[in-house]
Amino acid sequence: MEEREKVVVEIFGEKHVVRGGESPEHIWKIAHEVDKKMQIIAQRLPQLPIHQVAILAALNLADELEKLREEQESLMQLIESEESE
Repeated sequence: MEEREKVVVEIFGEKHVVRGGESPEHIWKIAHEVDKKMQIIAQRLPQLPIHQVAILAALNLADELEKLREEQESLMQLIESEESE
């Protein structure tokens, strides 16, 4: 069975225990990205409750991920079309 790392991270001023198969450095990096997004949103919209800040951060990160997936798919199609020529 795979060893799961237990890492304490801080997101938006709260400590969280995260377990994952990745290195502690990777988990801290991801947590930092979430924290950074939440801080930016909270600065722009200070009246929002924390749960709405978290939802908007999740939506922003999901949007970035989807755009990267679409870009990757386009690049893969381009590579495949060049290989078939």
